[in-house]
Amino acid sequence: MAVWNLGSINIDNVYRVPHLPAAGETLAAMEFSQGLGGKGANMSVAIARAAARVAHIGAVGPEGKWTVDRLMEYGVDTRPIQVMTEHATGHANIAVAEDGENQIVLFAGSNRAISSSAVGQALAEASPGDTFITQNETNGQREAAEMARQLGLRVVYAAAPFDPDAVRELLPFVDLLVLNQVEAEQLEAALGKPVHALGIEDVVVTLGSDGCLWLSGSGEETHVPAISVTPVDTTGAGDTFTGYLVAGLDRGMPMRQALDLATQAGALMVTRLGTADVIPDLKEIEDAKLG
Repeated sequence: MAVWNLGSINIDNVYRVPHLPAAGETLAAMEFSQGLGGKGANMSVAIARAAARVAHIGAVGPEGKWTVDRLMEYGVDTRPIQVMTEHATGHANIAVAEDGENQIVLFAGSNRAISSSAVGQALAEASPGDTFITQNETNGQREAAEMARQLGLRVVYAAAPFDPDAVRELLPFVDLLVLNQVEAEQLEAALGKPVHALGIEDVVVTLGSDGCLWLSGSGEETHVPAISVTPVDTTGAGDTFTGYLVAGLDRGMPMRQALDLATQAGALMVTRLGTADVIPDLKEIEDAKLG
């Protein structure tokens, strides 16, 4: 099987700060680093490090070619990625406080200029039973999700950053919806109904330090507890969780087993400073013996 990820690719500029800046505050950073990021890229790296095959559908500007090389080094199939001369690579300026919380300013750039032909060419190589995943940091999600559903792929939607209009458009094609507690509350407010009544086969709501909640299409609710760790940086932890969940399902794991693996991956991720470049692989998770 394989995973096809229509997702963002960002250059992450990470600033280590004593606390998150308040409105109007000028704050000196203690450290600076630059690396690969973007919710889509993070998920592709996590999927690859979870031992699943993943092809990334995305776009970068000419100054972002190194991000494509980095994805390839991590085992991601980068052939569907476009390099655009007329658009800058997406980037994120990330402030990370000493308590692990973060604040992010995002510029979409080439992530919002992916051509429909590139998506179609990539998915033409997919097989029934493969998995398609997307987020809200690119263009073309609805068309791609509809195409994936028609081709017999499992459609997974990580509804972040939250956009009620985007969610409304994708819901008819979604098999698995993944969102955090705040996003779930926003979605319920926007649609006027609880997430378990959306008619989706599976919904996973992440709850931070409380773990996650799996709502199955049969109406059953399963709580998966979190693993207690000391957080260093929460950036990318949700993407790592989702990537491992998707990889586990694509490899044939039952949902509960895939959720347990994803929970371990997310817990280990928050003990590390960085994003895609520090996402753990399966051996690191096994060696950490979390949970």
